[in-house]
Amino acid sequence: MPPGKVLQPVLKMKVDELFLCWLSESSTQAMLRDCLRRVRAPAGPPLGGGDAGPTPAPPAAAAAALHAPHAPRKPAAPALPLSAAPSPRGGTHARGARRPAGTRGVQTKKEDPLPPATSQSIPTFYFPRGCPKAAVDVDAVIAKVEAAFSHFPHEKATMDDMGQVAKACGCPLYWKGPLFYGAGGERTGHVSVHKFIAMWRKVLQSCHDDAARFTRLLVSPGSDHLVQEDFVPFVQDVVNTHPGLSFLKEAPEFHSRYITTVIQRIFYTVNRSWSGRITCTELRRSSFLQNVALLEEEADINQLTEFFSYEHFYVIYCKFWELDTDHDLFIDATDLARHNDHAISTKMIDRIFSGAVTRGRRVQKEGKLSYADFVWFLISEEDKKTPTSIEYWFRCMDLDGDGVLSMYELEFFYEEQSRRLDSMAIEALPFEDCLCQMLDLVKPQSEGKITLHDLKKCKQANVFFDTFFNIEKYLDHEQKEQMSLLHEGDSDGPELSDWEKYAAEEYDILVAEEAAGDPWDDGFEAELSPVDPKLRPQLDPRPFLEAPSGLGAVDLYECTDDLQLL
Repeated sequence: MPPGKVLQPVLKMKVDELFLCWLSESSTQAMLRDCLRRVRAPAGPPLGGGDAGPTPAPPAAAAAALHAPHAPRKPAAPALPLSAAPSPRGGTHARGARRPAGTRGVQTKKEDPLPPATSQSIPTFYFPRGCPKAAVDVDAVIAKVEAAFSHFPHEKATMDDMGQVAKACGCPLYWKGPLFYGAGGERTGHVSVHKFIAMWRKVLQSCHDDAARFTRLLVSPGSDHLVQEDFVPFVQDVVNTHPGLSFLKEAPEFHSRYITTVIQRIFYTVNRSWSGRITCTELRRSSFLQNVALLEEEADINQLTEFFSYEHFYVIYCKFWELDTDHDLFIDATDLARHNDHAISTKMIDRIFSGAVTRGRRVQKEGKLSYADFVWFLISEEDKKTPTSIEYWFRCMDLDGDGVLSMYELEFFYEEQSRRLDSMAIEALPFEDCLCQMLDLVKPQSEGKITLHDLKKCKQANVFFDTFFNIEKYLDHEQKEQMSLLHEGDSDGPELSDWEKYAAEEYDILVAEEAAGDPWDDGFEAELSPVDPKLRPQLDPRPFLEAPSGLGAVDLYECTDDLQLL
């Protein structure tokens, strides 16, 4: 067997084996012989035995017999073609003929289909493309679109004109990119009125809510889900036209990194299945489309902290640049271990590079972590209270992949924490005492194991995770008073998330360092790294930022042969 190949059970062979075992049993053979004997004697007693009396007729036959005593045999006769014809003789033979007639009535009831009224009374409840609401006046919408196109030369709209078309369609402004590309505008640089109307009419007739329409506009032909590459034109249009990102027009080298960051944050929040493919249902359950609508209303892009904030991108990229010493946009385990002054244990670093939470195979083959994977790591590290971050660290701690954290796995990670505390001359709790504290904190439903549901239900999952693999944050939690910690967990939630707090603090620090002229020795020539000085009042960049690839070379994941999480 080739190395690394997983054995797969052949279900059919196992079923055949079990069937043969059952067939070889003496009791099974006796039962089959008895059944065969009964089949060969159709006029004999029914399978239920002869002492139970005649089988009652079905309700319909009984009602017919009540009103017409001499007619019950006619509707029942054709139901069993294999039974003998009724004998005209009386006496014993006549009584014997009535017993098969009862049997015929029971079998007729079994063969009749269920009345269709039962299934027809259940209303449709599954609408993969949105629940149809009030009938949309498609002709009125098309008339508005035709009126918008009439103002364009030759009734053809370019990308710059699509804002008016989006409004005529009743869509948010920043749907203009998906509308343009959905109608095939990228091939010719413009969209004709007839081609757009044909596309939009089909969308309105088949998709009944915004999530279904947005998905339909972005997906590749023949697909029903969104992959990361589908979002690139949409985010590029936001970069090109949003007033809060106007300064980036003079720094195109930053476009690809910002686009990658936004797309990773979209999948981090929306793709709850971790499949690398966003379905219409996942999009509908998220707040992404609400944020897209806010792009039109909010001129300050940094106020949209969930996906589009430039400040958040700036912090993530700076943190990655600090670790990426050779600036090849990949970091290895040694580089990642330097994050936050070696706060994360080496065992957890190894688990991150094991492929438990990364896509593609480059991590396992070459031991390299891409910038896209680093976005997931940093957000999960700085905010361990969100569902995705809890799933992220749970996958890392679940060594055997059985869906639960056993006491052995907890001890495996705590062992290194204990050694590091001893090296810092800090007395570490024995594992048994630490375990009691964590079990009291999480309150698992099953004794001796912690599930993902237990951690999501617990309001202090960050304390649990930091106890086992982050020495700095573990000490911070220990310094807090227990009552204040409990009060924090019982509250409805801070006004800002832990990630938003971290990003705001780090951005202020980076801007202060730039304002103070703090030098950064990155080993590059000065002319390669600084951003244009006239962008600094708005961009606040550090002098080491340099992104070598443009949009045309955007590689959301460098290994595209496998988008599934391993």
